[in-house]
Amino acid sequence: PTTPPTPTTPPAAVTPATPPKPEAEPAPPAPIQPVRPARPVAPRPVVRPAGTPDEITGAPCPSCGTPNPPGRRFCRRCATPLDPAAQAPRLPWWRTVWPFRRRRVRASSGRGLRFLVILAVVVALCAGAFLLLPAGRALFEDTRDKLGKAVPITPATISASAEVPGHPAEKTADGLSNSYWGAPAAGASVTYTFRAPFRLVDLIITNGPSKEPEKYTGEARALEMDLEVTSEDGGRQSRRITLSDKPGDQTIATGYSDVKSVRLTLRSPAGLTTGRHLALAEVEFFERG
Repeated sequence: PTTPPTPTTPPAAVTPATPPKPEAEPAPPAPIQPVRPARPVAPRPVVRPAGTPDEITGAPCPSCGTPNPPGRRFCRRCATPLDPAAQAPRLPWWRTVWPFRRRRVRASSGRGLRFLVILAVVVALCAGAFLLLPAGRALFEDTRDKLGKAVPITPATISASAEVPGHPAEKTADGLSNSYWGAPAAGASVTYTFRAPFRLVDLIITNGPSKEPEKYTGEARALEMDLEVTSEDGGRQSRRITLSDKPGDQTIATGYSDVKSVRLTLRSPAGLTTGRHLALAEVEFFERG
């Protein structure tokens, strides 16, 4: 017998290959944005187990009542002294200031030296006050003079040791600058006496026969004067005054208290020749108002 022919299978259709897809490009990174700072978080507290109170017996604290074992000087809880009566008394305030300040020492240690130091300090303060009192008073009076207002005062009487005829010493206080007191030579003096004592602040002197320049050199002038001030209690103070050889007023700051009289003595004549005499036109006194 013949074998039937085996049917042949037609070849499968060939599927064309798929081309590979191109890879996608990576996306650009996102821009960096501002970030808020993190909020701080406090650590959680650690809970410690409470200790068991000690079973202590003893005198209670006078402040908080906590019992303390015998022998303690201060409370174990609030540090309050347990025996206040045993403490030393508190020092007064003046004992805390040097040189009175001192530590508590045994017996009388250092008391002698401390007494000598205190005594020396007291003596030094007294001596300083005695020496500085006149200077302090003078400074106080000078300050009052500068702050106050000067007021003119007229002398009650005027007398001169010597004068030329027709030019008496009263012309130095008549308020006129073209009349003068004439003195024959240097050493002559004029004294002004006042009714009541006063504080002499300033002294204005118009030297020569007149304040007018053309008449100023007509007579001699004193370029120096001795100023002598007598107070109510009889005390005297003196100084030398130097004047400029020029016409016009010249102010002399004085500052004398309780003035009762003033004496001016002419010194150092200028232009004194035969037939001429010393001339003093005006003397004005001012007190503190």
